[in-house]
Amino acid sequence: MRKSPLILVIEDEEDLLELIEYHLLKEGYEVEGFLSVKNVEPFLAEEEADLMIVDRNLPGTEGSEFVASLRAKGIDIPVIFLSAKDQERDIETGFLRGGDDYMTKPFNMNELLLRIKALLKRTKNDLFSDRLIYKDIVLDLKRREVFIEGKEISLTRLEFDLLYTFIKNRNVVLSREYLLEQVWDTDAEHQEKTVNVAIKRLKEKIDPKKEKRYIEAIRGVGYKLC
Repeated sequence: MRKSPLILVIEDEEDLLELIEYHLLKEGYEVEGFLSVKNVEPFLAEEEADLMIVDRNLPGTEGSEFVASLRAKGIDIPVIFLSAKDQERDIETGFLRGGDDYMTKPFNMNELLLRIKALLKRTKNDLFSDRLIYKDIVLDLKRREVFIEGKEISLTRLEFDLLYTFIKNRNVVLSREYLLEQVWDTDAEHQEKTVNVAIKRLKEKIDPKKEKRYIEAIRGVGYKLC
Protein backbone atom coordinates (compact mmCIF):
# COMPACT_ATOMS: atom_id res chain seq x y z
CA MET A 1 0.00 0.00 0.00
CA ARG A 2 1.28 3.44 -0.94
CA LYS A 3 2.36 5.53 2.07
CA SER A 4 3.53 8.75 0.39
CA PRO A 5 1.13 11.12 -1.40
CA LEU A 6 1.06 10.66 -5.17
CA ILE A 7 1.39 13.88 -7.16
CA LEU A 8 0.73 14.16 -10.90
CA VAL A 9 2.61 16.87 -12.79
CA ILE A 10 1.30 17.88 -16.21
CA GLU A 11 3.82 20.19 -17.87
CA ASP A 12 4.83 20.32 -21.55
CA GLU A 13 8.28 21.85 -20.92
CA GLU A 14 10.33 18.70 -20.38
CA ASP A 15 13.18 20.39 -18.51
CA LEU A 16 10.78 22.06 -16.10
CA LEU A 17 8.83 18.82 -15.66
CA GLU A 18 12.02 16.98 -14.70
CA LEU A 19 13.02 19.76 -12.30
CA ILE A 20 9.66 19.66 -10.50
CA GLU A 21 9.76 15.86 -10.37
CA TYR A 22 13.27 15.97 -8.87
CA HIS A 23 12.25 18.31 -6.04
CA LEU A 24 9.04 16.41 -5.29
CA LEU A 25 10.88 13.09 -5.12
CA LYS A 26 13.47 14.71 -2.86
CA GLU A 27 10.62 15.74 -0.53
CA GLY A 28 9.45 12.13 -0.33
CA TYR A 29 6.44 12.30 -2.64
CA GLU A 30 5.60 9.76 -5.30
CA VAL A 31 5.44 11.48 -8.69
CA GLU A 32 4.08 10.80 -12.17
CA GLY A 33 4.90 13.28 -14.92
CA PHE A 34 3.00 13.93 -18.15
CA LEU A 35 3.91 16.17 -21.10
CA SER A 36 0.23 16.38 -22.14
CA VAL A 37 -3.17 15.34 -20.80
CA LYS A 38 -3.41 12.41 -23.24
CA ASN A 39 -2.71 9.62 -20.75
CA VAL A 40 -3.84 11.29 -17.54
CA GLU A 41 -7.40 9.97 -17.35
CA PRO A 42 -6.40 6.35 -18.07
CA PHE A 43 -3.82 6.71 -15.30
CA LEU A 44 -6.42 8.10 -12.87
CA ALA A 45 -8.64 5.12 -13.67
CA GLU A 46 -5.95 2.88 -12.22
CA GLU A 47 -4.39 5.00 -9.47
CA GLU A 48 -5.66 7.35 -6.76
CA ALA A 49 -3.69 10.57 -7.02
CA ASP A 50 -3.58 13.01 -4.10
CA LEU A 51 -2.80 16.20 -5.99
CA MET A 52 -2.15 17.48 -9.52
CA ILE A 53 0.11 20.30 -10.68
CA VAL A 54 -1.19 21.48 -14.06
CA ASP A 55 0.21 23.86 -16.63
CA ARG A 56 -2.45 25.69 -18.67
CA ASN A 57 -0.56 25.96 -21.96
CA LEU A 58 -0.66 22.30 -22.93
CA PRO A 59 -0.70 20.69 -26.38
CA GLY A 60 -4.17 19.76 -27.58
CA THR A 61 -6.11 20.80 -24.48
CA GLU A 62 -5.94 23.93 -22.36
CA GLY A 63 -5.08 22.89 -18.80
CA SER A 64 -7.96 24.54 -16.99
CA GLU A 65 -10.45 23.16 -19.52
CA PHE A 66 -9.08 19.68 -18.84
CA VAL A 67 -9.50 20.18 -15.09
CA ALA A 68 -13.05 21.44 -15.64
CA SER A 69 -13.82 18.25 -17.59
CA LEU A 70 -12.51 16.15 -14.69
CA ARG A 71 -14.66 18.08 -12.23
CA ALA A 72 -17.74 17.48 -14.42
CA LYS A 73 -17.06 13.73 -14.11
CA GLY A 74 -16.88 13.93 -10.33
CA ILE A 75 -13.08 13.74 -10.13
CA ASP A 76 -12.13 16.32 -7.53
CA ILE A 77 -8.42 15.74 -6.95
CA PRO A 78 -6.85 18.97 -5.60
CA VAL A 79 -5.20 21.02 -8.36
CA ILE A 80 -2.48 23.67 -8.35
CA PHE A 81 -2.23 25.54 -11.64
CA LEU A 82 1.33 26.49 -12.55
CA SER A 83 1.09 28.80 -15.53
CA ALA A 84 2.60 31.69 -17.46
CA LYS A 85 -0.96 33.05 -17.75
CA ASP A 86 -0.64 35.71 -15.08
CA GLN A 87 -3.39 38.22 -15.79
CA GLU A 88 -6.09 38.69 -13.18
CA ARG A 89 -8.77 37.26 -15.47
CA ASP A 90 -6.55 34.23 -16.18
CA ILE A 91 -6.15 33.46 -12.49
CA GLU A 92 -9.86 33.93 -11.90
CA THR A 93 -10.65 31.51 -14.75
CA GLY A 94 -8.32 28.94 -13.23
CA PHE A 95 -10.18 28.98 -9.94
CA LEU A 96 -13.60 28.99 -11.61
CA ARG A 97 -12.66 25.88 -13.61
CA GLY A 98 -11.72 23.87 -10.55
CA GLY A 99 -8.30 25.01 -9.40
CA ASP A 100 -7.55 24.98 -5.67
CA ASP A 101 -4.42 27.14 -5.94
CA TYR A 102 -2.64 29.13 -8.66
CA MET A 103 1.03 30.04 -9.15
CA THR A 104 2.41 32.09 -12.02
CA LYS A 105 5.68 31.49 -13.85
CA PRO A 106 8.47 32.19 -13.13
CA PHE A 107 7.94 30.73 -9.67
CA ASN A 108 9.87 29.90 -6.52
CA MET A 109 10.30 26.15 -6.01
CA ASN A 110 10.28 26.41 -2.21
CA GLU A 111 7.00 28.31 -2.36
CA LEU A 112 5.50 25.60 -4.57
CA LEU A 113 6.56 22.92 -2.08
CA LEU A 114 5.00 24.88 0.79
CA ARG A 115 1.74 25.30 -1.12
CA ILE A 116 1.67 21.58 -1.88
CA LYS A 117 2.11 20.73 1.80
CA ALA A 118 -0.61 23.19 2.82
CA LEU A 119 -3.09 21.89 0.24
CA LEU A 120 -2.46 18.23 1.11
CA LYS A 121 -2.86 19.04 4.80
CA ARG A 122 -6.25 20.64 4.15
CA THR A 123 -7.61 18.01 1.78
CA LYS A 124 -6.06 14.62 2.33
CA ASN A 125 -7.49 13.83 5.76
CA ASP A 126 -11.09 14.82 5.06
CA LEU A 127 -11.59 14.53 1.30
CA PHE A 128 -9.72 11.36 0.47
CA SER A 129 -10.64 9.44 3.60
CA ASP A 130 -14.30 9.99 2.74
CA ARG A 131 -14.21 9.47 -1.02
CA LEU A 132 -13.16 6.69 -3.31
CA ILE A 133 -12.83 7.35 -7.04
CA TYR A 134 -12.65 4.92 -9.94
CA LYS A 135 -12.93 6.20 -13.53
CA ASP A 136 -16.17 8.26 -13.49
CA ILE A 137 -17.50 6.60 -10.31
CA VAL A 138 -17.27 8.50 -7.02
CA LEU A 139 -18.15 6.81 -3.73
CA ASP A 140 -18.90 9.12 -0.82
CA LEU A 141 -18.04 6.77 2.03
CA LYS A 142 -19.34 9.04 4.77
CA ARG A 143 -22.78 9.54 3.24
CA ARG A 144 -22.76 6.16 1.44
CA GLU A 145 -23.68 7.82 -1.83
CA VAL A 146 -22.57 6.90 -5.35
CA PHE A 147 -22.16 9.30 -8.29
CA ILE A 148 -21.43 8.39 -11.89
CA GLU A 149 -20.54 11.28 -14.22
CA GLY A 150 -21.77 13.57 -11.45
CA LYS A 151 -25.23 11.94 -11.22
CA GLU A 152 -26.30 10.14 -8.05
CA ILE A 153 -27.06 6.43 -8.41
CA SER A 154 -29.34 4.74 -5.89
CA LEU A 155 -27.83 1.55 -4.49
CA THR A 156 -28.85 -0.74 -1.66
CA ARG A 157 -26.52 -1.20 1.30
CA LEU A 158 -25.32 -4.51 -0.09
CA GLU A 159 -24.77 -3.10 -3.59
CA PHE A 160 -22.78 -0.19 -2.17
CA ASP A 161 -20.58 -2.55 -0.15
CA LEU A 162 -20.09 -4.77 -3.20
CA LEU A 163 -19.01 -1.85 -5.40
CA TYR A 164 -16.75 -0.56 -2.62
CA THR A 165 -15.06 -3.98 -2.37
CA PHE A 166 -14.44 -4.06 -6.13
CA ILE A 167 -12.96 -0.56 -6.22
CA LYS A 168 -10.72 -1.22 -3.22
CA ASN A 169 -9.45 -4.32 -5.04
CA ARG A 170 -9.22 -2.90 -8.55
CA ASN A 171 -7.36 -5.07 -11.07
CA VAL A 172 -7.65 -8.08 -8.76
CA VAL A 173 -9.83 -11.06 -9.66
CA LEU A 174 -12.16 -11.67 -6.70
CA SER A 175 -13.60 -15.11 -6.14
CA ARG A 176 -17.22 -15.58 -5.18
CA GLU A 177 -16.09 -17.07 -1.87
CA TYR A 178 -14.06 -13.94 -1.11
CA LEU A 179 -16.98 -11.66 -1.95
CA LEU A 180 -19.30 -13.69 0.26
CA GLU A 181 -16.90 -13.31 3.17
CA GLN A 182 -16.20 -9.61 2.64
CA VAL A 183 -19.61 -8.26 1.63
CA TRP A 184 -22.21 -10.49 3.20
CA ASP A 185 -20.19 -11.04 6.40
CA THR A 186 -22.73 -13.32 8.03
CA ASP A 187 -22.91 -16.82 9.42
CA ALA A 188 -25.90 -17.59 7.22
CA GLU A 189 -25.16 -19.92 4.35
CA HIS A 190 -25.12 -18.30 0.94
CA GLN A 191 -24.60 -19.96 -2.37
CA GLU A 192 -22.41 -18.66 -5.15
CA LYS A 193 -25.48 -17.76 -7.16
CA THR A 194 -26.21 -15.15 -4.47
CA VAL A 195 -23.10 -13.28 -5.65
CA ASN A 196 -24.03 -13.69 -9.31
CA VAL A 197 -27.49 -12.21 -8.78
CA ALA A 198 -26.19 -9.29 -6.70
CA ILE A 199 -23.52 -8.41 -9.26
CA LYS A 200 -26.05 -8.60 -12.08
CA ARG A 201 -28.29 -6.10 -10.27
CA LEU A 202 -25.34 -3.83 -9.48
CA LYS A 203 -24.23 -3.81 -13.12
CA GLU A 204 -27.77 -2.94 -14.25
CA LYS A 205 -27.70 0.13 -12.02
CA ILE A 206 -24.20 1.45 -12.72
CA ASP A 207 -24.15 0.52 -16.42
CA PRO A 208 -27.75 0.28 -17.64
CA LYS A 209 -26.79 0.71 -21.31
CA LYS A 210 -24.04 -1.92 -21.02
CA GLU A 211 -21.54 0.48 -22.56
CA LYS A 212 -18.92 0.83 -19.84
CA ARG A 213 -18.56 -2.76 -18.63
CA TYR A 214 -17.07 -1.87 -15.26
CA ILE A 215 -17.22 -5.45 -13.95
CA GLU A 216 -16.04 -8.45 -15.93
CA ALA A 217 -16.74 -12.12 -15.17
CA ILE A 218 -13.62 -14.29 -15.21
CA ARG A 219 -14.81 -17.77 -16.12
CA GLY A 220 -14.20 -20.34 -13.42
CA VAL A 221 -12.60 -17.80 -11.08
CA GLY A 222 -14.83 -14.87 -10.17
CA TYR A 223 -15.12 -11.21 -11.09
CA LYS A 224 -12.78 -8.32 -11.80
CA LEU A 225 -13.20 -4.54 -12.02
CA CYS A 226 -12.14 -3.51 -15.52
